[in-house]
Amino acid sequence: MAHHTKDKGDLGTAKAHADLVASGFTVLFPATEHAPFDLVAYRHGEFHRVQVKYRSSRAGAISVNFRSVWADRHGTHTKRIYKSEIDYVCIYCPETDECYYIRPDDHQQSVTLRVVPSRNAQRKRVLEAARFRHFGVPDPAVPEANRPSPIVASGVDNEPITHSTSQQPSASSRRTSTFEV
Repeated sequence: MAHHTKDKGDLGTAKAHADLVASGFTVLFPATEHAPFDLVAYRHGEFHRVQVKYRSSRAGAISVNFRSVWADRHGTHTKRIYKSEIDYVCIYCPETDECYYIRPDDHQQSVTLRVVPSRNAQRKRVLEAARFRHFGVPDPAVPEANRPSPIVASGVDNEPITHSTSQQPSASSRRTSTFEV
């Protein structure tokens, strides 16, 4: 595997795509590379925006800062991830060949997941990667009140159309729309 950043990102996205399809999701891709998410996972009327990160483990852990870094002829650039623009971050780790799904709103500016137990056997405040293996399973450490609820709109034949969002809309901004063909 080449060490080019774009190749790693493409591999991570391909692994996330395969993992989500194997879990019963339909996977949609944006028509631009400038979207804040890499793919959209759809199942049971819910859409989830997913940003994919390729991270190798170091000292038995994988870490993700909620920002994007890229380089071009003008230098190296950093852009923070706006948590309201994505619902999940999928972290692909090549050493485990697994995808781990986290909700950025459940964490501060970064997250570190342990893929192997620490040498000092510390368990307090340790996030075991295996807890984040399945997409959409909430982190038990996050209170239910802090989790977003989906926005539901009526579609054709009044079927619900749902989009998961990381920001809870106010009662006055929640809308139900009916679309006709």
